[in-house]
Amino acid sequence: MNLSDLIFTGFNRRVAALDKRTGKIIWQQKLHNGQTYVTLLLDGDVLIVAVDGYMYGLDALTGAQLWFNEMAGFGAGVTSLASQNGSAQNLAAAAAATAAAAA
Repeated sequence: MNLSDLIFTGFNRRVAALDKRTGKIIWQQKLHNGQTYVTLLLDGDVLIVAVDGYMYGLDALTGAQLWFNEMAGFGAGVTSLASQNGSAQNLAAAAAATAAAAA
């Protein structure tokens, strides 16, 4: 399975990767902190997840937790996420543009 085959969703401190063609759950992860709204950002092969002030880095293909940060002192609530890479599709577009410029 490739990242381009997946879509990601999160709610109630759960995150899941689904096959975008069938909707079948490929993996799911129950986060150990937080309760409510889950914010997601795909940055390359890392799925950045925020819930109630807690941050997680998950392997986008497997759901395995790569890292955790309590973000002490930041409080809770809906999180905004940003990255230079943003998503796998943006990475592919950037690589294609770089290759075209080099040609």
